[in-house]
Amino acid sequence: MEFADLLTEDERLVILRALEKDLGYSHNESILHSVVERYGHACSRDKVRTHLTWLQEQGLLTLKTVGTIYVATITQRGADVATGRAVVPGVKRPSPGA
Repeated sequence: MEFADLLTEDERLVILRALEKDLGYSHNESILHSVVERYGHACSRDKVRTHLTWLQEQGLLTLKTVGTIYVATITQRGADVATGRAVVPGVKRPSPGA
C-alpha cells in the first residue's frame, strides 16, 4: 500500500471518529478540516470535501449543504466503522481501545 493511501484512510477515520464523538453526530466541513489538521494531517479544505463525498457514497455519513458549506452527519454504519465494529476498505480500522 502506498503512503498516500495510508494517509487517506487515516484522514477518513479521523472524520468519522469526530462525527461519532459529537453529541449531535454532526459537524460542518470547517470544523472537520480543523480536526483533521489537529491530528497531524496537512489536508486542504478541498480534500476534506472530497473525503466527505466519498464517505457519503459509502453510506457512512449524509451531507446537507447549508449555503456553500457541507454539514456531515454520521450514519449507524459510519459509527460502526468509526468504532471498529465494521470494516470498509478505504477507511483505516481503529486500534483496539482507541
